[in-house]
Amino acid sequence: MSERVRVVLVDDHELVRQGVHALLQRELDIEVVGEATDGLAALELVERVRPDVLVADLVLPGLDGLELTRQATRRSPGTRVVVLSMDSADPLVLEALDKGASAYVLKDAGIAELLRAIREAARGRRYLSPPLSDRAVSAYAWRREASAVDPYEALTPRERQVLHLGAEGLTNAAVAKRLGISVRTAETHRARVLHKLALRNQTDLVRWAIDRGIIPLRGEGPPPSRP
Repeated sequence: MSERVRVVLVDDHELVRQGVHALLQRELDIEVVGEATDGLAALELVERVRPDVLVADLVLPGLDGLELTRQATRRSPGTRVVVLSMDSADPLVLEALDKGASAYVLKDAGIAELLRAIREAARGRRYLSPPLSDRAVSAYAWRREASAVDPYEALTPRERQVLHLGAEGLTNAAVAKRLGISVRTAETHRARVLHKLALRNQTDLVRWAIDRGIIPLRGEGPPPSRP
């Protein structure tokens, strides 16, 4: 870790992101070295600047915060992830820890708590907001021992990216453009995703993603395709 904690922020709400940035830049030992508004852009940024800490929301376009955490910690092992979320549900907290998060902070916490989480994470320590600490750590330890095989774990990182973008309604052509791959390759990845998750079509994919929490419920049926 460098003398100053180098931080990347990712949140698709500009006011939230700017507010956190303004608070962090007051600290002499913390430097914000980048910002992103979606998961894929954040992953590219992490690979490029290799920050000490990534502060990420869970609900993000492109790649959600859980998958961003998983891929960011694998591609940049020296980067620790601090999840900043409104949701205190145990399953979500446990999933974030499972994916490699070092800290989980609730958005209604004070700035002092976020600063502590960033500093603890940068030192390689775990930090959870106080309402979560005891019960989440205990449940996490139990889950690590008793977890069942998850078909999502069989997906490659690229297949997960295609899954997330496809679940948002992007066509194969749009997925290909977003990821810099051919349309044929995007089609192949989507087919493999459907096969591995035992899904039949786009509607099944969207429903699975909603049930999993990858995309929020926006009403009946799949989201409209985007060009």
